[in-house]
Amino acid sequence: MRSSRGVRVAVPWRVSFEEARQVTLGKLAWIGRAQARVGEARERCGQAVAAAGRIDRRAARAILAGRLDELARAHGFAPGGLSVRCQSTIWGSASRSGRIQLNVHLAVLPPDLADYVILHELVHTRVRGHGRAFWAELGRLVPDIAARRVRLREYSLALF
Repeated sequence: MRSSRGVRVAVPWRVSFEEARQVTLGKLAWIGRAQARVGEARERCGQAVAAAGRIDRRAARAILAGRLDELARAHGFAPGGLSVRCQSTIWGSASRSGRIQLNVHLAVLPPDLADYVILHELVHTRVRGHGRAFWAELGRLVPDIAARRVRLREYSLALF
């Protein structure tokens, strides 16, 4: 179901339209607050939002590949390869074989945030999951993790 303001409601197959409508109407205040947060994030991250609309995937891949290589060399990582994709919910991932996948939108982020995501994925080539060992290793490489995560969430709201 979509409203004129662009809200999309995913409804499980066993739920009736009327039930979904009632739940949605009951959540209108929350929907309004969420839309306001997205609007504010888009204003604060305006340059990245504008750049994302005209991103050149090849140029972005070249930028991200270069930065991945620099960071991997500087910190002794050996990633198994790189793919750059336009994704709607995640910034990156790392496979068990060490292959790194990065979101094309990283190329429009401030460099320190793109570096954070790239280092996050590089650490996953050594440490699986998000346990204490992972955060300790990433913390050794990125001194201000908490601040970067907060800023990255803002860009996630604005771009995704």
